Amino acid sequence: MAIKAIDQLNKRVRGTIREYNPTFWTLVSGSFVDHLGGALIWPFFTLYVTAKFGVNMTTVGLLFGLYAVSDAIGGMIGGALADRFGRKLMMIIGLIFSATTSVLMGVIGDFHWFFAASLIIGTVANIGHPAQNAMVSDLVEEEKRASAYAIMRVAFNLAVTIGPAIGGLLAIRVGYLTLFLIDAVTSTLMAVVVLIMIPETKPEAAPDEPKESLTQTFAGYARVLKHRAFVWFLVIGLLVTTVYIQMNTTLAVFLRDVHGVNEQGWGWILTLNAAMVVVFQIGLTRRLEKYRPMIMLALGSLLYAIGYAMYGFANVYSLFLLAMAIITLGEMVVVPVAQKMVADFAPEEMRGRYMAAHGFTWTVGFALAPMLAGLVMDNTNPLWLWYIVGALGLIGAAGYLLLEGKVAPKASEEMPVELSETVEAAG
Repeated sequence: MAIKAIDQLNKRVRGTIREYNPTFWTLVSGSFVDHLGGALIWPFFTLYVTAKFGVNMTTVGLLFGLYAVSDAIGGMIGGALADRFGRKLMMIIGLIFSATTSVLMGVIGDFHWFFAASLIIGTVANIGHPAQNAMVSDLVEEEKRASAYAIMRVAFNLAVTIGPAIGGLLAIRVGYLTLFLIDAVTSTLMAVVVLIMIPETKPEAAPDEPKESLTQTFAGYARVLKHRAFVWFLVIGLLVTTVYIQMNTTLAVFLRDVHGVNEQGWGWILTLNAAMVVVFQIGLTRRLEKYRPMIMLALGSLLYAIGYAMYGFANVYSLFLLAMAIITLGEMVVVPVAQKMVADFAPEEMRGRYMAAHGFTWTVGFALAPMLAGLVMDNTNPLWLWYIVGALGLIGAAGYLLLEGKVAPKASEEMPVELSETVEAAG
């Protein structure tokens, strides 16, 4: 029986590999290496800042906020340049910047310099991310995009399955600087992979189509903002992202300060999150592809609400793990479906800018989440944070249900007037 099950698994794996071209798998493999370095340090970044510099969560929230604002600017620049100059160049530039800034964050010893450097670091470190997301859309047919993004998430979470447990151990035994240096090395290796093994994937314009000037490329964001359906999709996504980002910013400090969970304990919670994605993400996404995406996004937001609200009631480690499992189910539903929707919204020649606009919701959420959470944790009972976050998750689910049946995920289609009026009235 076990041999038969293994044989069936091997057949499914081989079938999945054959569905996508070799360039896509090279991109997936390189991304795994890059994310492995990041997974050593970023789950503990809030712990690192509070422990090294002795600042409170409100200050950390402000730091994250400024970083996220500059990151949003870098993403918008990177998205436009990816449509203008190509995906490959912007990915290489972004990875080199990422390696350099990782070293800087590890060696700066004064918080004021660290605070100032975060503005520059945020702008340049992730400038290649829209290009990478656009490259996935370039390489994969429309009907396979959700599964392709799911595969990318599996690679990311496979790295996170390994990284936090190792990172937590290294942070305790050898210190954080080693982790920053390893992250720099893996980003450099990914840049080499892109340079040598991945061709340019940017769709070529028609021979008779006039080439955009650089000014026109950046002005294309005005066209994105005129796409009302997409803008409302981003607004709801921003709210849901603000909920999800608590995992990466605030939850570790809450569990440490309120329940005494150390770095290693937090690392195992994140390892559970990543392991679930590795094991279940691809199969779950394929099953969800036949359902209406807005309904699935609402379901995922509801799971976020339940999982995060549990941290306001739970007081034992096993329930912390259960809450993370519920959040992870929501994550596996929301993230690949949302990315696929963005790719469907975007005209082919504007994928980089649409991906950057979607990335903007992540960076703004990354800014809002720790700032708001810091104010709550520093000035009220920290448990209230998770009640508020749970309520925001419910609002996000309701927002997706409001959009269901009203928004067509194509750039040529806009939100009906009656829905726009409904949303405006609700606001």
